[in-house]
Amino acid sequence: MTKYLKKEEIDDSVVFEIASALKEGKLVVFPTDTVYGIGTNAYDKDACEKVYEAKGRPKYKPLIVLISNISMLRKMVDHISPVEQKLIDTFWPGSLTIKFKKKDNVLPDIVSAGDAYVRVRFIKEGLIYKLIQASGVPIVAPSANLSGSMTGTKIKNIMNELGGKVDYILDCGDIDNDTVSTIAQVEDEKILVIREGKIKKEQLAKIAPLK
Repeated sequence: MTKYLKKEEIDDSVVFEIASALKEGKLVVFPTDTVYGIGTNAYDKDACEKVYEAKGRPKYKPLIVLISNISMLRKMVDHISPVEQKLIDTFWPGSLTIKFKKKDNVLPDIVSAGDAYVRVRFIKEGLIYKLIQASGVPIVAPSANLSGSMTGTKIKNIMNELGGKVDYILDCGDIDNDTVSTIAQVEDEKILVIREGKIKKEQLAKIAPLK
């Protein structure tokens, strides 16, 4: 059964409860700095599989991993290139997802859909930041909607689609803007824009040439 909580009910004790649930592999719907996400412990293979099942998400689509500090990133990736570091310094924390070469045997393969890269975004505000910090683990967080339907911004739609499929839904009201994060990868010291969202190509081009 899904536990439904409104914003005014989410105090520090509830944050601790939900953070513990996330660490244990429970599924939680929460607002991020872009849209609502459906999240769980990125290190938990079975829990990540449940995210795919709840969304009806094709297994070839990788998941974005949210972190609350750079030490979490360093546990997942072997190397940060000079251009990647410039992107981090300029746009993190914020709405840029960066695709890094991942370390072996750290994250389950399902997170990256079998790819050798992991998509990471650094958040340092709001409820999701508190949850990641309190849980102590990176959190996968694709948008909170069924695959192919509208992006998760309206709480009523989210409840209709995911109620009964997740352990918690945290209702912080509707989100007015459905603009998602930008996804970019550095190749040969150039920036490849995989998906343009809140961060525009023109902004990225100031860091390094676009591929």
